[in-house]
Amino acid sequence: MGVTTIGVSIAVPEPYGRLLQESRAAFGDPAAYCIPTHITLLPPTEVPGEELPAFRLHLARVAAAGRPFVMRLHGTDTFRPLTPVVYVRVAEGGAACADLQERVRSGPVARELQFPYHPHVTVAHGIADAAMDRAQRELAEFSAAWTASGFALYEQDPGDGVWRRMRDFLFGGEERPALPQQQGIRTASRL
Repeated sequence: MGVTTIGVSIAVPEPYGRLLQESRAAFGDPAAYCIPTHITLLPPTEVPGEELPAFRLHLARVAAAGRPFVMRLHGTDTFRPLTPVVYVRVAEGGAACADLQERVRSGPVARELQFPYHPHVTVAHGIADAAMDRAQRELAEFSAAWTASGFALYEQDPGDGVWRRMRDFLFGGEERPALPQQQGIRTASRL
């Protein structure tokens, strides 16, 4: 079956997801249209294909035990100088995300983190400092709120690098294939 790169995250819903993705592209981040706007629960992780069914079962169990919670984003911050990232802050729902990511990472695809977990929404990564400053300044008043009702499993296409939403896991136990419009977007501006 080979090895695939997966990730698990909470999608930022529309219209907020598109707005932040378009902002990320406008700041000059070439990865903007490869990565749907999200809050990471499991960072990019290489997994042998034969382990995916057991991991999907684990995710279904995690989701079945979960309950919806309020997510609120507000303002910006940065991980600079440690890493070249500007992000929108998770103002509410961070503790629930931290608990959820621990449960996701406790299954058959266990993964140690490079840095302590800090829920956030990346809006600029690895671009010029002036563009990073602009992202932090222009989104400083950004605010959004919604009820997180589950999370999704994503897979990175090895050919074009685009992250595609493969399966949704809703709190309370429902699992379903992702709808086409919920998958990654690839445009000419990425190239």
